[in-house]
Amino acid sequence: MKLRISSDLRKAKNIGATIEKCLNEIGIFTLADLAEMTSVEAFKRIRENYPGKTIPVCYYLYSLEGALLDLHWNDIPSELKEELKARIKSYV
Repeated sequence: MKLRISSDLRKAKNIGATIEKCLNEIGIFTLADLAEMTSVEAFKRIRENYPGKTIPVCYYLYSLEGALLDLHWNDIPSELKEELKARIKSYV
């Protein structure tokens, strides 16, 4: 697998080394890649990569959405958090 240099993920809000590594493993290397895949799909794929590991919704799903919105995950409006949780409800 050819790895691309991460151009802007690490600079995004909520994206540290751990989340960046998980994103790179599913083919996301830039915020544009994440936007194209969506935070919900990225969250699902990360969970699939780590079936035996607990992947917290707030730490991953909200962090990914917050990165796209340039918001700290805790500052995402409650309504959006509920919508995101609803979109993964059948998955988790």
